Amino acid sequence: MSSISLRLPDSLHQKARELAAQENISINQLITLALAEKISALATEDYLGQRAARGDRRKFERALAKVADVEPEQEDQL
Repeated sequence: MSSISLRLPDSLHQKARELAAQENISINQLITLALAEKISALATEDYLGQRAARGDRRKFERALAKVADVEPEQEDQL
């Protein structure tokens, strides 16, 4: 496991301390979880962007044409 030295504004450090206490975890655990969530979100965004770039409009429209043209069930309506 690696360690880093991190400088935080006092207000952010205090909020992290409070949240860690509420969750009954250490500040290190809180920051590790927050960083893992951010990395996951960015990786997902990249993955979806790559998938979207491979999309084919004609294939999408062919698939959409197969969907029945009916009114949605009552519980599915907005």
